[in-house]
Amino acid sequence: MKKLILAAFALCSLLGAEAQKPAPAPAEGYRFTDVKILPVTSVKDQSRSGTCWCYSTLSFLESEILRAGGPELDLSVMWIVRNIYFEKAVKYVRLHGCLNLAVGGQAHDVLHGIEAYGIVPTEIYPGLNYGYDKPNFDEIDAVIKAYADAVIAAAEKRKDGGKLTTAWQAGLNGILDAYFGVMPEKFTYKGKEYTPATFAASLPIKLNDYVEFSSFTHHPFYTEFAMEVPDNWNWDKVWNVPLDEFMEIIDNSLEKGYTIAWGTDVSEKGFSRTKGLGIIPEADIEGMEGTEAEKWGKLTQKEKDEALYKFDKPGKERSITQELRQESYDNYETTDDHGMQIVGTAVDQNGTPYYKVKNSWNTAGPYEGYWYFSRPFVAYKTMTVLVNKNAVPKEILKKINLK
Repeated sequence: MKKLILAAFALCSLLGAEAQKPAPAPAEGYRFTDVKILPVTSVKDQSRSGTCWCYSTLSFLESEILRAGGPELDLSVMWIVRNIYFEKAVKYVRLHGCLNLAVGGQAHDVLHGIEAYGIVPTEIYPGLNYGYDKPNFDEIDAVIKAYADAVIAAAEKRKDGGKLTTAWQAGLNGILDAYFGVMPEKFTYKGKEYTPATFAASLPIKLNDYVEFSSFTHHPFYTEFAMEVPDNWNWDKVWNVPLDEFMEIIDNSLEKGYTIAWGTDVSEKGFSRTKGLGIIPEADIEGMEGTEAEKWGKLTQKEKDEALYKFDKPGKERSITQELRQESYDNYETTDDHGMQIVGTAVDQNGTPYYKVKNSWNTAGPYEGYWYFSRPFVAYKTMTVLVNKNAVPKEILKKINLK
């Protein structure tokens, strides 16, 4: 009995000692401090539509209006989407269906849309004429594609050599008007009458101030090329510069007070919706001791990924080279996946720099619609940037002969 009591006492003492040990420190996560944030309009919600390219570029232009001393306003995304959809469908039919006919697009489509059709405020043309209070393109996309395919199929069956009817474009406009609403020729906004063209002209921005850049080696640097991605339906061109100068353009723009329309890829494992974060982690082999490095080498790729993508605290990230960028693009690992707006800079708790980005997925996530992306992520996964040419370093402008 005495031995049993002593054993119980020893066990209780052991448990007491364990209880008095400090609990393991919780994962510290990522803690960001904003360094420089530029003026922006409110976060929007593209909901069930592939219209990020339009939301991000109009958000960029709205910031440009603010920077130029203009009013805060929301420009109609669906005005641009509706008009670009018409042009895209016409080209799709001209090419006998050999074109990507979907709602996706690129930043330059917005500039073209404003130049060709003007622009209106969102309250004048919300573009939601189909019973939803947020964009839902499940039906719209399917209907437009089916209509265009039917036009092509019917023409190819005719014995007169594939002549199109004179009604098909009117029919297309009828579909677009049904879903988006009839476009106003004139409207009154804040007590003044406008047309879409005069409203666009009233804004304190110049469309020819904006230029698009990328950085790939399959075309010569300091030349223009049509980005070979499905969403570049109109084959518009971007300027090609080396990666170091590409990043310099981004940094210089933010430093001078200009935001950026950013085309990128968020299909990476290093992009976390729940954490509001984009990183390109790499194992810190150099910092591992012999046994630790040996254990790492024996892990499966799945186990390594689980360790790298915990998002529990900042760690080492991959060093991005021009060659790595190109390889990822050539292997379909980097695609024109998503458009956002880079609005400023930040640092984590270690002082590591990040870019702060405005998204169009409503105010979701830990930063209420904003996200933080590491410098390696931006260097690696950026497809294109649309910037104000006045924010581009003069030495780079000279190299592409742009004034």
